[in-house]
Amino acid sequence: MRNVPLMSLAEISELVQYGYTAPASDTEIGPKFLRITDIVPPQIDWNKVPYCEIDEKNFTRFSLTQGDIVIARTGATVGYAKLIRNHEPSVFASYLVRVRVDPEKADSGYVGRIIESDVYKRFVLSRLGGAAQPNANAKVLSSFRLPIPERHVQTRIASILSAYDDLIENNRRRIQLLEQVAKLLYKEWFIRLRFPGHEHVKIKDDIPDGWERKKISKVCETIGGGTPSTRISEYWDGDIPWVVPSDVTKSDSLVLLDTERKITEKGLRKSSAKIVPCETILMTSRASVGFFALMDFEVCTNQGFINIIPHKDELRMYLLFNLMSRVAEIRSNAKGTTYPEISKGRFRGMNVVVPSKTLLGKFSKISTDVIRQVRYLKRSILKLESARDLLLPRLINGEVTASPPTAPPAQMKS
Repeated sequence: MRNVPLMSLAEISELVQYGYTAPASDTEIGPKFLRITDIVPPQIDWNKVPYCEIDEKNFTRFSLTQGDIVIARTGATVGYAKLIRNHEPSVFASYLVRVRVDPEKADSGYVGRIIESDVYKRFVLSRLGGAAQPNANAKVLSSFRLPIPERHVQTRIASILSAYDDLIENNRRRIQLLEQVAKLLYKEWFIRLRFPGHEHVKIKDDIPDGWERKKISKVCETIGGGTPSTRISEYWDGDIPWVVPSDVTKSDSLVLLDTERKITEKGLRKSSAKIVPCETILMTSRASVGFFALMDFEVCTNQGFINIIPHKDELRMYLLFNLMSRVAEIRSNAKGTTYPEISKGRFRGMNVVVPSKTLLGKFSKISTDVIRQVRYLKRSILKLESARDLLLPRLINGEVTASPPTAPPAQMKS
């Protein structure tokens, strides 16, 4: 933008503050306790944010309000940021910095969307000099300079970007609803046993007649993973997707479309990593045990996975949702002093009830269609995010007129 002043984040903020130190709890003992791991995914899932105990004085000091910006200040996620939109009563953890924009100086929606972008992440990383364990203090994080145009221009830019955000969030909600439909169907048919025609099926040995109890080893193949040597550069940055647990734990759905890192053919040959076919059930088995993903192309994983390939295609979706409903049992079978891990042997020794082939086919058809819709929506989200991120610098630079949109951006087709 011509003749638009550049101002640092510190100059337009009324408060830049480090967060609160406390243990996180899954028990509702106080407000939500926002951590770095909660701001790394594309959006904050407040249902997954834990709680903390805090007195009234500190709650007032560390509470979050709409328009606040929280930024990760340490580790591999340094520079990740989120603009607080809708939220619950919450405070922020010590490894975050909260920036509260002065409403007299700038629009928090405009500033927050710039700070959420890759432009800001690149700025932060450029100030850290490639440190192995990067850390950025509040002075560095708030030294970022951005154009501050007239208030009506800021508001219009925020409005345009908000239209994209709204459509992305709408698609995310649809994904959550779709996956919930499949989970509820599994529960209704295979836990409550209210499957089609259940009225005419007798129960024998606590399971419907025609169903079988089997060892997991009898219904699927289990394959581990591996990591090529990180000291050998020619093993890395190839075109073979290599999944690590954080790819899955950061995902907001069962569908995974890409991996953060990729390896070469030589890296694959020189490690214990193995290619598994598309739609293999990827289950994390180490540290963060019991997270699941599906990919629609061949991949390999590191050693923190048990990769599950059903012997029969109609078992795939049933087995996925069966295992998802048994995460507590799976974790109870994980052993280890440094971190919990479930071995392939222990996993393969677990039992699974296998329904009739007809019922498996019906569930597979419905749940496969759900996953297909989820995959379509996730690809739509990626396209919208890409369009939004390309538009942001053009709006800031004045290359595109910041006219308020008359309607949200059209749904992008895959």
